[in-house]
Amino acid sequence: MLKRKGNDFAERIRNRNNEFWGIPEGKSIKAIPMNAHDPLPKWQDVKYWQRKLSNKYNARLFAQMHGCKVADLYWRGKDLNQVNFDDLPDQYVIRPTIGYGCDMVYLMDNHVNHMDNCTYTSGQIRDNLMDALQQNPNQEFLIEEFLRTEQGEYKIPVDYKIHTFNGEIAFIHLIKRLSPSKGYSTFYDVNWNQLGHLQDCYPAGTYQQAPECLNEMLEQARTLSKAYEIFVRIDFYATDKGAVFGEFTPTPAMGKNYKPEGVKILLNFWDTYCKEMV
Repeated sequence: MLKRKGNDFAERIRNRNNEFWGIPEGKSIKAIPMNAHDPLPKWQDVKYWQRKLSNKYNARLFAQMHGCKVADLYWRGKDLNQVNFDDLPDQYVIRPTIGYGCDMVYLMDNHVNHMDNCTYTSGQIRDNLMDALQQNPNQEFLIEEFLRTEQGEYKIPVDYKIHTFNGEIAFIHLIKRLSPSKGYSTFYDVNWNQLGHLQDCYPAGTYQQAPECLNEMLEQARTLSKAYEIFVRIDFYATDKGAVFGEFTPTPAMGKNYKPEGVKILLNFWDTYCKEMV
């Protein structure tokens, strides 16, 4: 591992971003899809092999390899003419394999996208995704199960963003979204004690009850974090079938907007559990 640089969390994340993606082969590594039967050495056959897990299809496979639940997969690919939308259930999710945030994410419920409350025809969705492929030909799309909440509802899911370091959990960032760019956030330790407002990406919200599947979520996060080795934020959902893995985020918000107390916690965990790691 590269010796870490800097005494600020954002500086370390910028350094990682340069090491991961600042070289010509970086993005091509992320674009290579893995296979469910690939042994672990094949996953780890390149420097900074964790880059492969920034591909959301690869991340699904890796999570399943480690015993985690994932959303059911209905279709994967880039030839959108092969998608028969009539064969899909009334509720489904579309997301790109490469990207961040909520860009090009559709939470479809009887033709209505929960992300913007707009109605879309299958033709409109296909055209929009094809436009995205023009911008990034290496892109693929996943069409997946629309995960229901623990109460069995179809709605924008609550995000549980777990900041982890080689099997240890620093804190849980809960985001209750109202839209792709609006929502509220709260922060908790592993015992679900509420912490202060550790990051300014969303306004501070009120206390939220712990999900029923919290223990399962934390156990899975520790397992995946230990396998990932270096710092990573691991996103989960609390559903009516338990904790479900979402994705790995190695450079969350490029390290920006963390409050001093949040930075202090993150640096302490980094230096304790991932010392000298990128």
